[in-house]
Amino acid sequence: MPVNAPSTTRRRKEAPARFAPLAARDVDLAGFARDLDALKRAIRADAGPADLEHLAKIERWGRACSALGYATATLVPNPLSAFLISQGRLTRWAMVAHHVSHRGYDHVPGVPEERTSRRFAAGRRRYRDWLDWIDPQAWNVEHNRLHHYRLGETADPDLVEANLDWLRESPLPRPVRMAIIAFFASTWKWTYYAPNTLRVLLDDASRRERGDKPGADAATQADGDPRHARTLASMWAEPELWTRCLLPYASVHFGLLPLLFLPLGPVAAGNVLANSLLAEWFTNLHSFLIITTNHAGEDMYAFEEPVRDGKGEFYFRQVVGSTNFRTGGDLNDFLHGFLNYQIEHHVFPDMSMRQYQLMQPAVRELCEKYGVPYVQESVFTRLRKTLAVMLGDADMLREAPPAAQTA
Repeated sequence: MPVNAPSTTRRRKEAPARFAPLAARDVDLAGFARDLDALKRAIRADAGPADLEHLAKIERWGRACSALGYATATLVPNPLSAFLISQGRLTRWAMVAHHVSHRGYDHVPGVPEERTSRRFAAGRRRYRDWLDWIDPQAWNVEHNRLHHYRLGETADPDLVEANLDWLRESPLPRPVRMAIIAFFASTWKWTYYAPNTLRVLLDDASRRERGDKPGADAATQADGDPRHARTLASMWAEPELWTRCLLPYASVHFGLLPLLFLPLGPVAAGNVLANSLLAEWFTNLHSFLIITTNHAGEDMYAFEEPVRDGKGEFYFRQVVGSTNFRTGGDLNDFLHGFLNYQIEHHVFPDMSMRQYQLMQPAVRELCEKYGVPYVQESVFTRLRKTLAVMLGDADMLREAPPAAQTA
């Protein structure tokens, strides 16, 4: 979520935690894990051409949106062209890069090498596969590793409640706090995701250089002094933020691409630039809507400690810490960026988009069987609940300690 707290360490709101009546120990974790693993094996056994054809179709839809958007962008600045360009950009990130980098197609027989996690967007292929504000290597560390495997914990770099403590506790008038959220929602790809993912990558490299054990304090830099820790604000002074993230994207999308339309005249090129900038605003708002809301709300769990009880507890946390939106149908899923299968994706990150569609009803049935809350609501309902957490009107759920369960 946009903006970490100004302090060098992330903290929880100090108000008493609200406890829900359910904890992982109340669930048959072994049976839950066994049935989910059996489902994954069954879905994986069917992997093949259909998964690759589906990925290719989604890529075509994204490229068609981009092509049509730019083809009409020369005429006049307009929301339709901007939306199409925006949807094309969202497709490359949320659907293609997201699932390919998670190894979602590595296991599919016959997958082209450039659609494997090892080759996708690597080196110079970044400009062909996924040129975004976000550095692909930084995304892999911050999102694929930390967010997915420390979901809802203090170590989760995308935990909305912890990241917004400073705003939740702020004495600023409510309209001002709402305006701050609106600003970051409009710009969060480059004001939050680009610097935050790179911050995590650089901190990870610093810890490796020091020889720290995995899980060492992520807020400590190479000199070991937490006072010199990288923060989201300090990242703007890092040259690598500009050379690896901001300048490559801005120079191509707001420089090179509009210049390609100069043969049609300066007005046409100016219209393309205007539509490209408007598309950037749309993409930020759209991605904020479908990403920030998947793990926040008064009915979502956050956790004080890492997973202690193996795979079953891990699966449990992924379900109760995530929410789905309306699912079903490629067009609906395309507009949701295929992020409407967040529960299935967090339980099994390395599956294809088509496989999430196939497994979703069965995952929901297994959650009902084992009494694990499975939340699925409209993305706009989830936005309302996320805003309540951001503003301090609501808190995330916590598992009750044993004494509270028996009291």
